[in-house]
Amino acid sequence: MTVNTIKPSWNPLSIALMVLGFVLFWPLGLAMLAYILWGDNMTGWKREAKCQWDRSNLKNVMDGMQTTTRSGNAAFDDYREKELARLEEERKKLESMRKEFDDYMEDLRRAKDQDEFDRFMRNRHNRTGEPSAGDAI
Repeated sequence: MTVNTIKPSWNPLSIALMVLGFVLFWPLGLAMLAYILWGDNMTGWKREAKCQWDRSNLKNVMDGMQTTTRSGNAAFDDYREKELARLEEERKKLESMRKEFDDYMEDLRRAKDQDEFDRFMRNRHNRTGEPSAGDAI
């Protein structure tokens, strides 16, 4: 014998809870209806919200690790401080590399745009037979 559980589907238990919710207090019935219709997607929403929360709080957690109290073991505390400093330096290097790459890509886009514009002007000049702005000099 299987027990009917509350699942986001049109089963007798879900329908009964929805009707009971509407009878007692209409927002409860509406919430149950929403659960029946979109309950399967709620796990994805929860996972996505948790990932967003974790990403936004990661830097705060890392900053909080640096301000924690010492462990009492001087050798470990020294090692920990050196590793955190090394990781911070590595993060700065990566951030610098990302900035350099972004600048490089911007230069490539500008060069491509300039090439396309020059090609357009050549084609326009050849099509109309008019002198281009560069020919007037």
